[in-house]
Amino acid sequence: MRLVSQLLFLTFTLLAFNAGHILPGAAKEENREHKVWARAGSSVVLPCHLSPRKMWKLPEKTSVLWKRHGGSAQQEPLVVLEVGYSGLRKTALPMRPRVSVQDSALLSGNFSLRIDPVRSEDAGLYEALVAYNTLIQSCQVELGVITVTLSPPSPVIENEPLLLSCNSSHQASLVEMCWFHNGHLVPTSRTFCSLHGALSILRPAMSDAGSWRCQLRYSDNEIISTTYHLQILGFDGPTNPVVYAAAGSAAHLPCALSYLPSAFGVNAVSGHWSRLAGEHLQDWSISQNSSSRSFPLHLPRVEPGDAGQYRCSVSVGSKTISRDVTLAVVTVTPSIQGLVSEGSRLLLVCSLTHPRGHERFQWKQLNSALAKSKLSVATSHNLEGHRPRMGPTLEIPHVSQRDMGTWECSVYGPEGRLGAVEYELQVTGARVSSPPTTFSGQVTFGLMLTLFLLLTVCVLALALQKRARSPAFPGLEGMFAVTVPRKKEMEENQKEKIQQTEC
Repeated sequence: MRLVSQLLFLTFTLLAFNAGHILPGAAKEENREHKVWARAGSSVVLPCHLSPRKMWKLPEKTSVLWKRHGGSAQQEPLVVLEVGYSGLRKTALPMRPRVSVQDSALLSGNFSLRIDPVRSEDAGLYEALVAYNTLIQSCQVELGVITVTLSPPSPVIENEPLLLSCNSSHQASLVEMCWFHNGHLVPTSRTFCSLHGALSILRPAMSDAGSWRCQLRYSDNEIISTTYHLQILGFDGPTNPVVYAAAGSAAHLPCALSYLPSAFGVNAVSGHWSRLAGEHLQDWSISQNSSSRSFPLHLPRVEPGDAGQYRCSVSVGSKTISRDVTLAVVTVTPSIQGLVSEGSRLLLVCSLTHPRGHERFQWKQLNSALAKSKLSVATSHNLEGHRPRMGPTLEIPHVSQRDMGTWECSVYGPEGRLGAVEYELQVTGARVSSPPTTFSGQVTFGLMLTLFLLLTVCVLALALQKRARSPAFPGLEGMFAVTVPRKKEMEENQKEKIQQTEC
């Protein structure tokens, strides 16, 4: 019994020496052992706290010693971190500067050890010895490490195969491994294959980026899981983007990376555009810019001949990723070139290069020369001219002044309006204040009726003149001719004047 007491006293003395030379006779109190799991590459905190009832006994200065026990009983414990009474710190070389304790937390009884980042070789049993007054408190924490390995290493390039493997430091045999993507279980398919617990993604897309959780189940019913955030370096936007531009206008072809290359520690970045036009290869070089992820191509003026497929290639470090962008040009082809005469039949055909088959066309008159005139009269036909008309072809059976102005053809798809092109219609002989068609017809009818009445009056006057020249008594024709020659001539002259006046 006396020998046992001496051995205990010697043990406490050695502990006190390792914990900052605590006074002999210090008592040791142990806490319940904790187990903490952490993913390699992340940070972890090994907890060690004084109970609230012991806080009032805590002096201004305390000492704490964190050490890690080896895998075998014969192996000496490895000192991880020691903070003495004077505040002097000692850190083991293999874990410097990844381990730390907070000075401000020590006075509040928090002696937790922080490891950042965690490595797979950090797994094991850790013990903290906190010495204050004549007491020593012990905290034991077992650290388990889960390792997620990505092959090839980051950055992962879009459409290039990758392999995700998951294992842990747990000693029991592995029974089952499951993978979850954004909270959903990932079944084995042609895209996702399971190879001895590892997950293979044959053609990773941008939709495969995000949170991946690995869940391990062991023979002792221990279930361990960890989360890995997968970043895939690719392009923003749809997989096969199409840019719609009106003939004669400018076009902007997008090329934006999903992440800044500097996020992967890459600073050497450059962009390059190319297009195969017939047998000639066109090239555009974009200046190097490591602080940006966008490399657009600006075309100041495009024509139907510029439509086609363009390729954007971005070099990120030693890797190059490419994406094709299609330029579709919207044009309007009139059936009559140049000025259009009034009354002509005009067809405006809205066409699109590289259609995908789901486009819809809509015609609309933006402004009319007749609508700008204050003297114009709004009719039902004029109002119909401003309503949208569907279809790629716009037919104007009889071109008039109200049709003169700007016509717009818009192209729509499932995602909304894709692009538009404008056509300026010029009409010859157009008068802004010409009378309506109905009013002109009424004037013509009135003039014709007036002429008919005048003609009728003339015919009646001639008939009356002829009747007046015929005598009632033919035997007296010579007598009247001799006795009153001047009077008869005067009457005839007067009648002629009357007829001329009436006509």
